[in-house]
Amino acid sequence: MTITRSDHPQTTSLSYRDAGVDINAGDQLVENIKPFAARTLRPEVLTGIGGFGALFEISRHYQHPVLVSGTDGVGTKLKLAFQLDQHDNIGIDLVAMSVNDILVQGAEPLFFLDYFACGKLQVDTATKVIRGIARGCELAGCALIGGETAEMPGMYPADEYDLAGFAVGVVEKERIISGATIQEGDIVLGLASSGAHSNGYSLIRKIIDHCSADLSMDFDGKTLADTIMTPTHIYVKSLLALIKQLPVKGLAHITGGGMTGNVPRILPDAVTATLHRDAWPVPPLFQWLQRQGNVSDEEMARVFNCGIGMVVVIAPEHVGNTLNILRNEGETAWEIGEIGIRLPGQAATLLV
Repeated sequence: MTITRSDHPQTTSLSYRDAGVDINAGDQLVENIKPFAARTLRPEVLTGIGGFGALFEISRHYQHPVLVSGTDGVGTKLKLAFQLDQHDNIGIDLVAMSVNDILVQGAEPLFFLDYFACGKLQVDTATKVIRGIARGCELAGCALIGGETAEMPGMYPADEYDLAGFAVGVVEKERIISGATIQEGDIVLGLASSGAHSNGYSLIRKIIDHCSADLSMDFDGKTLADTIMTPTHIYVKSLLALIKQLPVKGLAHITGGGMTGNVPRILPDAVTATLHRDAWPVPPLFQWLQRQGNVSDEEMARVFNCGIGMVVVIAPEHVGNTLNILRNEGETAWEIGEIGIRLPGQAATLLV
């Protein structure tokens, strides 16, 4: 290949801003978010926002620390955030999806990093998003110690962005919750979700379009839009309090795949979980989605959390104390099923 010089060279000086990247806007965003990040800091943080890397010291009170990591996004819930111009809470969703995942192994979230990508940086919108991320970190007790803001002209539609989050936690090796001790006779508890969390939004958007829903209409005391955009509940502080007091056998975060897809992930091969549909009230949002979309019970159970955002498996003698601890920590919880012997050909989780 031969490269030839243009007959019409550029006579004016071009800048990065001419190419669509505003370095000053990025600098302003960093300044805007520093106070939010500062509120999330823990004693183990050795460096703040703005460096090439963040330093975090593992506390010496751990005897045999094991690091647990997780990464996630918020899916097509972002499309509704753009449509509704609601950016304040989507950052909470981002944190929740990762910290709830590492929590199920008994890990205390230590720190969080975010990745914010856009075609053109809108400082006000990005500030709202990252303020929500910081709020999620406060709710989870972890430090927001860094991240990346990528302005990439031509990669994203105008006024849209993408998000990814990364959480790292720690657990004592002998206290890892793996589900290995779950056995016949154990009890399954369900903790209430705050809504659809961050899963199933492609179907939610399809249902909204199909029935031409008015998102401003009153729905159970809020607008339908606010109900659908309610941020994902963060279970970290309440479940860490439980783990410190009682021997939890298994935890399952009910995300994509619903109850029938996530509970089996923590069960030994020899057992099955039988869950009772009438053991908890299905929130009005899920009833509305099922009715408007004519969605089958089976599809609802494998797409949405249907009102249960986290599952706890506990020995029967600890059920009463577990429910008391969870309720004292502000959770709504129910006994929703039990563990039995798995028969040949039987599914790992039965919803009856």
